[in-house]
Amino acid sequence: MSADQNRNHDMSRTDIALLLADAADEVEIGTAPVQAVLRGGRRRRARRWAVAATAVVVAGSTGALAVTGLPGAGQGDRQTNVAKPPASPQARHVYEPQRTELARGTYRGKEWHVAVQVWGAPQNEDEAARQFDAMAELGIEPVDDKPAALVGRISYFVTRKYGSEPPRQFLFDSRKKLERLSGKDLQSATNPLDDTSEPKGDRLVVGEVAKTAREVTCTWKDGTTTVLKSGPVVYEHNLPKPAIVPAEGYPTANWFVCVAPERTTYRTVEVTK
Repeated sequence: MSADQNRNHDMSRTDIALLLADAADEVEIGTAPVQAVLRGGRRRRARRWAVAATAVVVAGSTGALAVTGLPGAGQGDRQTNVAKPPASPQARHVYEPQRTELARGTYRGKEWHVAVQVWGAPQNEDEAARQFDAMAELGIEPVDDKPAALVGRISYFVTRKYGSEPPRQFLFDSRKKLERLSGKDLQSATNPLDDTSEPKGDRLVVGEVAKTAREVTCTWKDGTTTVLKSGPVVYEHNLPKPAIVPAEGYPTANWFVCVAPERTTYRTVEVTK
C-alpha cells in the first residue's frame, strides 16, 4: 500500500470518528429529536451513516419515553393493588333496612302482615347513633338501649302489623355475624294475629330454618297441621300461601310464617324435610 493510500485510509477513519462525535453533539433532545437528526443528515451527505446510526438510538429512546409518559402507562400493578373505597352507610343499609314481607292476610275485617327487617352493621359510633335514631322513627327497639352496642353488629327484626296499629316486633336480635342454621335447626316465635287477643291465643308462628330445609310442619292444639314447602310464594285469591322463603340481607337462613285455623292455637313446629 502506497503512502498516499495509507494517509487516505488514516484520514477516512479519523473523519468517521469526528463525524460521529459531531453528529452526536448536534442531536437535540426535544419535541422531535429524530426529525432534528434526520434534518442534520440531509444537510451533510458525507455523514449519512453516522446520522442513521444515531437516529436508531434516539428513536429507541424516544419510543421508551413515549411509552412511559402515556397516561396510565407503567401503572398496571399500582392500579390492581389500589384498595376500593369502603361502601357507604347507605349501600350497607345502615340507616334504612332491607325489608321482606313474609306473609299477609285478613282477620276480623282488618289486614295484617308479617315482615323481617335487616339493618347493616354500623362501623363506628356516629353511624350507630344515626341507626339508633332511624330505628326509633320506625318504632323499632334494638336489644341494647345504648347505640354504641350496635357497632359491628347486624340487627334483624320480625314485625307484625294489624290494621292501623303500629308494627309490633316480636323476634329480633343483633349479632356480629348472622347464625347459619343447618339440618333441622329451627328458631321460632309465636304471636296473636291482632292486638287484643290474650297471650294464650297465639295463632301466628314465625321462624327461621336452614337453607336446605324443604318442609316445615306447624301443629295446632286441635290436632290439625299446616305444611309449608320451600320455593317461591304462591298467591291464592291475592293472599300468599305459606312457604319457606329467603329474606333480603339475611343469607344464612330462610323464613316461614304459618297461621292456625280459628278456634285453635299453636302447639309445635318442626322441620320435617
